[in-house]
Amino acid sequence: MLTSKSSRRRALLGGVDSGRSAVHRIGLAVLALLFVTLVGVIGYVVLGFTPLEAIYQTVTTVATVGYREVRPLTTAGQVFTMALIVFGVGTVLYNLGVILEALTEGHLRAYVGRRRMDREIGRLEGHVVVCGYGRVGRAAAAHLLATGNDVVVIDSDENRLAGMTSPHLHGDALDDATLLEAGMDRAKALIIALDTDTDTVYVTLSARALRPDLVIISRARTVDAKDKMVLAGATRGVNPQLIGGRRMASFALRGDVAEFLDVVMHDEDIDYRIDQVRVPQGSSVTGRSLRELDLVGRSGAQVLGLRTGDRGQFLANPPPETVLTAGMTVIALGDSSQLRDLAAIVGA
Repeated sequence: MLTSKSSRRRALLGGVDSGRSAVHRIGLAVLALLFVTLVGVIGYVVLGFTPLEAIYQTVTTVATVGYREVRPLTTAGQVFTMALIVFGVGTVLYNLGVILEALTEGHLRAYVGRRRMDREIGRLEGHVVVCGYGRVGRAAAAHLLATGNDVVVIDSDENRLAGMTSPHLHGDALDDATLLEAGMDRAKALIIALDTDTDTVYVTLSARALRPDLVIISRARTVDAKDKMVLAGATRGVNPQLIGGRRMASFALRGDVAEFLDVVMHDEDIDYRIDQVRVPQGSSVTGRSLRELDLVGRSGAQVLGLRTGDRGQFLANPPPETVLTAGMTVIALGDSSQLRDLAAIVGA
């Protein structure tokens, strides 16, 4: 795996460095042209030209436009002019060559686009980072974007990212620097859907070390790997094949129930959602029962269940006497305004 990782990183850095190298060469070429121009101006001033005449004579000489000399040239002036023509024309041609190479090969355009994307990612906070833009990563990113979430996608295959308008990085998710460049230190969640379970476990370990509080969802290609993802630090290990098979069975046995859950969880065209609201420390609802709070009457959202603490027990259809405590999660069904009202009541 280390060899594979090193080769991928070299390839990716080669693409990034080519853009930086093109900009660096353009900068050197411009500096060389300015240096030649400065030498020409100083030389002509020494030969008796006024500053304006020296600038004019230098520009026309370097540009080879063929205008006459501003003043008659002495032998020293002729020698200096010939030397200036040789070095000046060479420098101008080098500038043109470097600029044309950067434009035709796309290095400059890629570098400018990368800088713009970096600035856009730098402004994000509370977004979701998706590592891997294959079938699973693409579906996850599409749903997040459709539901109004900010997403940054990382993939080592530039062809997968072609045509993307949302923030993305062509890089290796196995590199911590790439995760931080995607704003993982400011993200609310990380979805890892890489091509192999080995790479997914590696990134899970790295991400958990960088952000102990981050929500990490890791895709497992096998049922056995699902538990390994959790052991590596994932908040959840998800096996899409297992989930897909269970959903197919649910549609076969309880089609209406399965379709209802599918609609409220994944259909972006309707406003109803099942969402969760966590009771924060110091909330005014702490220590009060559901009957006393009357969450349904005050917000309109239906309370479907509660979860005690961090990954604690679920309590479906909780009785009115149930008392809310700090850290408890309220799972409710409602439209966006009802869920916002519920979150305001709870103090989330």
